[in-house]
Formats: sequence, C-alpha cells, structure tokens
Amino acid sequence: MSKIDKVLFTGKTHTTVAQAPSARHHGNVNLQLSTPGSAEEEQRFAAVEPHPLAERLFAGAWSACYITALGLVAAQKRVTLPADASVDIEVDVGQSGNEWLLQARFDVRLPGLDQDVAEQIAHTAHEICPYSKATRGNIDVSVNVATS
Repeated sequence: MSKIDKVLFTGKTHTTVAQAPSARHHGNVNLQLSTPGSAEEEQRFAAVEPHPLAERLFAGAWSACYITALGLVAAQKRVTLPADASVDIEVDVGQSGNEWLLQARFDVRLPGLDQDVAEQIAHTAHEICPYSKATRGNIDVSVNVATS
C-alpha cells in the first residue's frame, strides 16, 4: 500500500456518544465545519458550509459509523462505554509522486476502561464498521486508544 508523501488537506472530526435513539430515529448529525488552514486562521461555521471538503464529510460519516460500532462491540462484551467516550478521526488527502491517496488516524478515548479492554473494543469496532471494511487494504489507517 502506498503512503502519502505530501498531505494537501485534512478533514477532522470529533464524535461523542449520543443518547440512545429509538429504533426509528437514528439521531441527528451536528456538523461544525471549519476552513482549512492553521488553527490561528481557522474559521468555524455552526451551520452547513456551502462547499465542505470531501475529506471532512468522509471523516464525519466514518466517525459516526465507527462510534456506533464501538457501542455495539461494548454491548456484546457487556461493557458500558464511558459517558465521555469520543473518537477523533483525521482523514488526509495527499500525494505520493503523481498518485493521489487518502490516509486516516483514529484517536479513540474510552476513559476509565482497562487499556486492554479498550483496545479490544476499539480494534473489533474497526473490524465491523462498514467504512473501515470499505477502506481496509486501500488506505493507511492508524488507531490510537487512550483510557485516561
């Protein structure tokens, strides 16, 4: 698998566990979009941005799917996810020579859980998440798990 030599844009998301929606209502997605650039120059939009970066939309959809998979795996293992569980996903688009590529980084926070249990839940969720399945073997993905 090719690796990115030069990152051009990064889509970033921060996803938290929501209250359990009913079977007929899957909850709302609350996107806060921002312009690309350094943190000092960043502008945030509370409403829908007219032309959000595709990387940001992809990262947002992936993180919503992944955090749902975390909940499913935790429930199967009879583990309660902490109320402040969260997932940050960054999706980069970049180049290696003339080739355009994607790569992703997951930062999974499961405060209060045993590190081994948290890692098992995070990696199993990555195995069952449809977005993770769709990208497996196609893009470089790293998963970091923190319990503090």
